[in-house]
Amino acid sequence: MDLSWGDSTTRQFITNVGLITSDGVYGPNVMSAEWTYLIAYKPATLAISIGKDTATFSNIKENKEFGVSLCSSEQSVMASVSGAYTGKDVDKIAALGELGFTFYKAKNIGVPMVRLAAANIECELSQQIIFGENAVMIGGIVESSVSGKDPLAYHRGAYWTMNQRLERSSEEDRKKVREIVESHRKENN
Repeated sequence: MDLSWGDSTTRQFITNVGLITSDGVYGPNVMSAEWTYLIAYKPATLAISIGKDTATFSNIKENKEFGVSLCSSEQSVMASVSGAYTGKDVDKIAALGELGFTFYKAKNIGVPMVRLAAANIECELSQQIIFGENAVMIGGIVESSVSGKDPLAYHRGAYWTMNQRLERSSEEDRKKVREIVESHRKENN
């Protein structure tokens, strides 16, 4: 059996919104991923599931490390931009910077991390498992920090805080975001 993104079954899941950061063949990159899981406390281990055809997959495969920044409830635009565009075509780090979001250099690995995320976790790749169109990347956690911000949740196609749904940005704001991101389209395509 196959399930489709957004069908009645998959819409029942409530997930965090992980921003997966990487650097490699496609340069510094950030992508949104619903599937980010802490899978062990000792040793601290995290798993992410991402598409095999993504810039993030290629970057992680090359450099064997990745960051996971769990979005705060103030970063829904960042999550949307990071998930709507591919790092193969758009410099999302630059576009997000112009939108007012900031990154910092990770302490122990060579990737950017998201400033003011609810949590930031640095991982070294320890295993990769292929499942159909996705790859589960398992990483040993080498550093973690929290900001005290409330995490962002994703459920039924919308962003949520723990007790209320966030209102969608105005059409004018969404248009401005699209224009800024498109102005950072990479020229190698």
